[in-house]
Amino acid sequence: MRLVRTVVWTLYVGLSLTAQTQVKTGEWRHYGADLANTHYSPLEQVNAGNFNRLQVAWRFKTDNLGPSREGQLEGTPLMIGGMLYTTGGTRRAVVALDAKTGELKWIHSEDEGERGANAPRQLSGRGLAYWTDGRQESILYVTPGYRMIALDAKTGARVPGFGKDGVVDLKLDDDQEIDLVTGEVGLHSTPVVARNVVIVGAAHKSGGVPRVKNNVRGFVRGFDVRTGKRLWIFHTIPRPGEAGFNTWDKDSAGFTGNAGSWGQVSVDEQLGLAYLPIELPTGDYYGGHRPGNNLFGESLVAVDLQTGARKWHYQLVHHGIWDFDIPCAPILIDINVNGRAIKAVAQPTKQAWVYVLNRETGEPVWPIEERAVPKGAVPGEWYSPTQPYPTKPPAYDRQGLSMEDLIDWTPALREEAVKRVSRYQIGPIFTPPVLSKVEGPLATIALAATSGGTNWQGGSYDPETHVLYAPSQRSVSVMGLVPGTPDMTDMNFVQGSALTGIRRTGGAGSEAAQDRSTGGPAAELAAGSLVIDGLPIIKPPYGSITAIDMDRGEIQWQVAHGETPDEIRNHPLLKGLTIPRTGRAGNFGVLVTKTLVIAGEAGTFTTPQGQKGAMLRAYNKASGQEAGAVYMAAQQSGTPMTYMLDGRQYIVVAISGGGYSGEYVAYRLPAGVN
Repeated sequence: MRLVRTVVWTLYVGLSLTAQTQVKTGEWRHYGADLANTHYSPLEQVNAGNFNRLQVAWRFKTDNLGPSREGQLEGTPLMIGGMLYTTGGTRRAVVALDAKTGELKWIHSEDEGERGANAPRQLSGRGLAYWTDGRQESILYVTPGYRMIALDAKTGARVPGFGKDGVVDLKLDDDQEIDLVTGEVGLHSTPVVARNVVIVGAAHKSGGVPRVKNNVRGFVRGFDVRTGKRLWIFHTIPRPGEAGFNTWDKDSAGFTGNAGSWGQVSVDEQLGLAYLPIELPTGDYYGGHRPGNNLFGESLVAVDLQTGARKWHYQLVHHGIWDFDIPCAPILIDINVNGRAIKAVAQPTKQAWVYVLNRETGEPVWPIEERAVPKGAVPGEWYSPTQPYPTKPPAYDRQGLSMEDLIDWTPALREEAVKRVSRYQIGPIFTPPVLSKVEGPLATIALAATSGGTNWQGGSYDPETHVLYAPSQRSVSVMGLVPGTPDMTDMNFVQGSALTGIRRTGGAGSEAAQDRSTGGPAAELAAGSLVIDGLPIIKPPYGSITAIDMDRGEIQWQVAHGETPDEIRNHPLLKGLTIPRTGRAGNFGVLVTKTLVIAGEAGTFTTPQGQKGAMLRAYNKASGQEAGAVYMAAQQSGTPMTYMLDGRQYIVVAISGGGYSGEYVAYRLPAGVN
């Protein structure tokens, strides 16, 4: 059964032709501010001198946008012509708000019944896309059930000429058979609109314990933005005769799934190229069923915007078995290296490396060396003898794991940390997963792996100073394998522990999944014995922001982001010790303005005033010095955005988690303050 609710509260005056065809200073027309995904705005009314004076302008709670409250609101709104568009709620409703007051103007919601309940990517997702030809204005988004819908931006009604009654069923016309109700494919990220093309990627459930190795494939498609007609498809797992097919041994390209593009796609309209960040194929930690380098798994692929034809690719990880994926948007940057102007693309990663390539040719800007890596001993696994190592910029967070990474606040804590880690395998980056054994090793543990480095929020870039700002978290990843069981999977080996068996991760909408995304209790539980009396087993900082000079490929500064958690500040074993700010583990995104880097904290703490919550912090973007902070009732769970309206700058951020349901909060300065 499908229920469509479209409530029109009021209409607003349409944009002028000039405003429709040009990006006005002060608007925010794309998820990442622009098609380059810079998350940059030149606004400067809010600055270091007044950031602390920000006040809440309006709030919009998403509780009633679905049958239950959402604790994982990840959206970044758009603002066009005084209207703010975003998604929210457990059904992924679309809302239009007055950008000045937060007043609800219209809402559109789809009840997808069993199809929505079975979706691998549930909840409100990360937002939507906007398109106009100067007359028509459309809002496009993908439902949890993997249907693309076009709405009239003024009314919220479906656009009748798009697909079938405003809907394109993305489980159809995908060059594979997908069950319309149970087929395991969806999308959290937003569609991308450039020229006349809307590009849609694909996402799946976590691949630690896939049910079948022949999973749905994550092909990427381009559609006509007016009609919804499919224009092209890119096979992320190549077919016979296509480039990359020979990197799959034993006919594994014929039955392997996944390899979706679940991060944001970027576009250079001038070059006519779209840049697709691709995840690894089935499964995340075992690839014995798919021997070979497995293109285009964990590759950045440039395709023709109009045809989808591959122009170039670069594989960041050969035959992935670490769940590195490519989780976030490639950032399109124009830099000057040794006096040479280069149109480049910079790709932040879970590895805490920024891979920098010429975006016209795919050639590395600085050498990326193929180096020998450790070979594992999991039965039937195929190991690549080498992996790519960027030489510049340097890694912006710790990689692999060594004894030097373990906490040493007291001799007793250090001794216990060494004792616990001795049950695991550790080593440099690309140390492979192990078959979990009770006598040890229980697993491979590492930093900057599946839950480290930079995740889906990606980085930000200042096109004026050529500095990239990379958020990262320092969180231990546990990679152990156990034999698959017929009742759960047809894979030979899946993620698990010899002590606890197969660890099936929760669904995309589950409480466990919501906790894992922000470093909550479920993430801690996943590490098991790697938490000592509630203390992380590794040294801080647990959350960081790093400024990287992209002309030089050098780190400019780094700060610990996030107040020290209560459980560390108040821990009895640390009484009397002076511990600098640790930052906090969890995913967070960064906004860059004319003078500031702005980011909210992951997780919560108790403020000196006794409030439980988090802070929205600002840093001087040239030095990293903190420039101010304002209170939020919960942690940041989406990436901030900013806009100017009627002469006043607003900053909007999604907050949720830790029992606090999803809410968009808009800040601005008091009247008369500049």
